[in-house]
Amino acid sequence: MLKFDEEKIVKSINGALAMRPKIEAVADELYDRGFDALFYMGIGGTYASGMQVVDSVEGHSTLPIYLLHAARYVTHGNKHVTDKSVVVIASDSGTTQEMIEAVEKARKTGALIVGFVEFTDSPLAKLSNRLISYPHNEQLKLFMFAHRLMHRNGEFGSYEKFYSELDAHLAAAFVDVSKRADAFALSFAQTHKDDPMHYYVAAGNQYGAIYSYAMCYVEEQHWLRSKSIHASEFFHGTLEVIDRDTNVTVFVGEDEERPLAERVARFLPRICARYTIIDTKDYPLEGISPEFRGLISYQVSHAITERIDAHIEKLNCHPMDIRRYYRRLDY
Repeated sequence: MLKFDEEKIVKSINGALAMRPKIEAVADELYDRGFDALFYMGIGGTYASGMQVVDSVEGHSTLPIYLLHAARYVTHGNKHVTDKSVVVIASDSGTTQEMIEAVEKARKTGALIVGFVEFTDSPLAKLSNRLISYPHNEQLKLFMFAHRLMHRNGEFGSYEKFYSELDAHLAAAFVDVSKRADAFALSFAQTHKDDPMHYYVAAGNQYGAIYSYAMCYVEEQHWLRSKSIHASEFFHGTLEVIDRDTNVTVFVGEDEERPLAERVARFLPRICARYTIIDTKDYPLEGISPEFRGLISYQVSHAITERIDAHIEKLNCHPMDIRRYYRRLDY
């Protein structure tokens, strides 16, 4: 398979899961200490990751958990961030300027910063009061932190069972999805690699993932125009620009918001001939209990879009690691 390293994938996912004792220790400390609000703060892809976590948690927990955009916080502020708040951040580079400014501002209020930052000598790592450093698998780590707090709050009784299944089966399940999806991904890439616009529709924890995919992968890395639409908003504007030849992809997950995506999937055949439905239920996820599938359906979509990316990159002869403007110009 093109650009597929099974050993690397397994090692990466299992390595992130192995960070759970450290993540639990930090979460337990902060839960025992108490906080008035928990903010997942990010920008771009990290904002999208926070979106996934907050969306998933807020319907199941009384924890005061909120999403905070770094650049807006710098300019607009948020009076709910206090010296009793916890701000959770994530960064690969640890050098994103807006994030640095936002964290410095939060620290001035006395908020405690929990940083999931890869490079321990980076500015964001040094600004973190509690640092957890491991590369990649950002969403998985952010979910682990929130899930532990939910468990301590008496709202995730199957926490140990869920993570024992992930420890034993998630990496293999991700690899299996990748292999099963590869032929579809090639066909999708061949069909849509030259489309002038890519619409992606999703709901639940899928939406944050697709928000990130459209912006940070399709636009930033493939240089293709795209838009992400929450399924709950599709019928309030977007449907009017869809016609027979529009490229629309609907990601249907397995959490509580699945009916929102299903509604779009049912409607599209009436007006569009170039729609694609990606349903995470089509993949077996061996070893994962049915009750937990919704919690990790974003991982299924991620495995599928990785395969699409590999094929579009080759077909369009456009390496995903090059940028025209991002971090190349002052802006």
